[in-house]
Amino acid sequence: QVQLVESGGGLVQPGGSLRLSCAASRSDFSINRMGWYRQAPGKERELVAIITSGGNTNYADSVKGRFTISRDNAQTTVYLQMHSLKPEDTAVYYCYGEVYTAPRFYDYWGRGTQVTVSS
Repeated sequence: QVQLVESGGGLVQPGGSLRLSCAASRSDFSINRMGWYRQAPGKERELVAIITSGGNTNYADSVKGRFTISRDNAQTTVYLQMHSLKPEDTAVYYCYGEVYTAPRFYDYWGRGTQVTVSS
């Protein structure tokens, strides 16, 4: 199985920046899509950004123009560069990976990393 481990969360002031990283435990799996979801207290988990192996990306409207998702060459690590952070970005951020193991795809989730935006 694949384990996803997030890092890079922390406390930042409004307008600041953070970069989140998520590394897969194995490189011998075919990971089709990777991305980030987040969940704030009292709210549902929501999509932040997704990137496919072909480089196609999707972003939540609330983060467009501020966040950038990317992957390494091995397709086993995903990053989320966050700029112009707002208090409403405060949430636990979860890494997501879709792994192909014939004959189907399987979803994997990281444990989450806390991002707090506050003055």
